[in-house]
Amino acid sequence: MKQILSLLLSLGFATPLFAADAFDQSAVPLEVDTTDAKLTKIVLLAGTPSSKSGAHEYFAGCALLMQWLKQQPGVWPVMAREWPKNEKVLEGAKAVVYFGDGGGKQPFVNPERWAKLSKMIDAGTGFVLLHQAVDFPKGPDGDKVKGWLGGVFHADIGCRGHWDMDLKPAGQHEALRGVKPFAAPGDGWLYNLHFAPEGKPLLVGAVPDKSRTSADAKKHAGRDEVISWASERAGGGRGFGFTGADLHKSWGYESQRRLVVNGILWTAKLEVPESGAKMDFTEADLNRNLDKKTAPPAKAPTKTPAKPASK
Repeated sequence: MKQILSLLLSLGFATPLFAADAFDQSAVPLEVDTTDAKLTKIVLLAGTPSSKSGAHEYFAGCALLMQWLKQQPGVWPVMAREWPKNEKVLEGAKAVVYFGDGGGKQPFVNPERWAKLSKMIDAGTGFVLLHQAVDFPKGPDGDKVKGWLGGVFHADIGCRGHWDMDLKPAGQHEALRGVKPFAAPGDGWLYNLHFAPEGKPLLVGAVPDKSRTSADAKKHAGRDEVISWASERAGGGRGFGFTGADLHKSWGYESQRRLVVNGILWTAKLEVPESGAKMDFTEADLNRNLDKKTAPPAKAPTKTPAKPASK
């Protein structure tokens, strides 16, 4: 059975259809704060169920990140669904990570939460957005996110889609320690973003020219595109973005999970080990804590007009 599940995962199929316990999220501790002020608190915000099974697995992805961050010395990760019911868990956080839908669906866009997050980030809290979360509407708030993160997706020039990518590190950065070039077939990406001057590319790769759907992107045919980046603001706050991780199975790529964990540690102003963050991982980890998603409603059959009777 394990071999069958592993094969299905490698092919991109949703194994929860065969493993009922894959939907059990009860073992994931939520909003459990630390009582040790010496530990570096990192808050993970998991988006609500989205897309199809095996994609946009925000809860399961954040549960993996929490598992890996717990393996880093001196780190205390706190996970919440969308936004903490008890906002006290945000107090003293050195970084906030959101993995979920974007396009104005981010859970912190309402005025009260936005004010809370703004205050934290202005005080130097690190900020991390993963996958669709980097998609933010244009306007003053979008400009603010660009400054916090170092880059933001706007629909005016941005492009997105699914295709195979060969990704490679760009330049030198702490977040790239232990990260090697890797292939990521069929995942979902966003690129051609608006970048702040402080935004520095971390991971780049070639995209198919047919994916260049905006006029601006078409001007840059053949250019490697930035898939991950890091930013350090003038006041010392840090940002990290990664637009992959649409497919849950992509967390099985060692360099991807190391890049993201490294990036989170860096935004929290922790030293990244010379060889990159160490973390335990098994294929079985990918088949836990998944969202139970309902299939889209079936379309009503189209009625064919009856033919007139022949005379």
